[in-house]
Amino acid sequence: MKRRDFIILIGGAVAWPVAARAQQSERMRLIGVLSGIAADDPDLRKRIAAFRQELQKLGWTEGRNMRIDFREGDADGARYRKQVAELAALAPDVILTTGGVSTTVMMQATSTIPIVFTNFTDPIGSGVVDNLARPSGNATGFVLFEYSMGGKWLELLKQIAPGTKRVAVLRDPSLMPVSGVWAAIQTAAPSFGVESIPHNLRTAAEIERTLKAFAEVPNGSLIVPPSLLFYRHRDLIVALAAHHKLPAVYFENFVVREGGGLMSYGPDSVHQYRQAAGYVDRILKGEKPGNLPVQQPTKFELAINVKTAKALGLTVPATLLATADEIIE
Repeated sequence: MKRRDFIILIGGAVAWPVAARAQQSERMRLIGVLSGIAADDPDLRKRIAAFRQELQKLGWTEGRNMRIDFREGDADGARYRKQVAELAALAPDVILTTGGVSTTVMMQATSTIPIVFTNFTDPIGSGVVDNLARPSGNATGFVLFEYSMGGKWLELLKQIAPGTKRVAVLRDPSLMPVSGVWAAIQTAAPSFGVESIPHNLRTAAEIERTLKAFAEVPNGSLIVPPSLLFYRHRDLIVALAAHHKLPAVYFENFVVREGGGLMSYGPDSVHQYRQAAGYVDRILKGEKPGNLPVQQPTKFELAINVKTAKALGLTVPATLLATADEIIE
């Protein structure tokens, strides 16, 4: 063997264990996830899958240099608080929260662990951040929509169901941000010639009774803002809207695409989870959440289910179809 080849061989033999040791010694980072939605929810699974995929693109691989601890909430408040306390006690490097409730309860449990929130309606009004540009605390993230969307929902309902005179707004009274959505809808309603009626609902039985009674008076439509109420009972709400012939607008396109809902208008929630992975990456690399601006959605998508419209006896205007991002035949 030539002397040069021998040196290269020995050098490689020395370098390989060094590289292997460096890989083995890479610190495992813990990412907590707190959701108010059940882990087996199909839409949440898509969002978390997008979050994981984006993290992997950024160099974070589960089992090698990071792991994820997932905790979910449910209707049992005591169990939810227990899960929050357990997650905080693990002292993750960063926590991803899904929605306003998960974020606020996590903020009550820790003021030091970095938090990246998604699908939050009003982080300022809820006291989670001081301002959007410089949150200053231990939380930052992505806003679901602006309250002005309430007027857009009314506009869309009047376009697809011009005879609408009354609009029921399904509210989850446990969520403070919903009051802001309601105020925006209430302010815009007179300009569309409709009466907006809030309905505070908590259970499936309340939803059934309320929609049955509301449908007894003609020319009614529904607005279903984001809330845990919707996620827990969305199949029931969509089914009752169809049964009682109530045109409805939702905020998530999966309700229209997969659940048979009439129409939706809102941001791409899955995209927010990819963005959240970027913030998690930056925090794991040393940036502080208080220095990362809270971001608002810049693109909103309109989805229309033409089949559902026909079942409701509605003709979708060509102008509305022309502006739709997704049409389900």
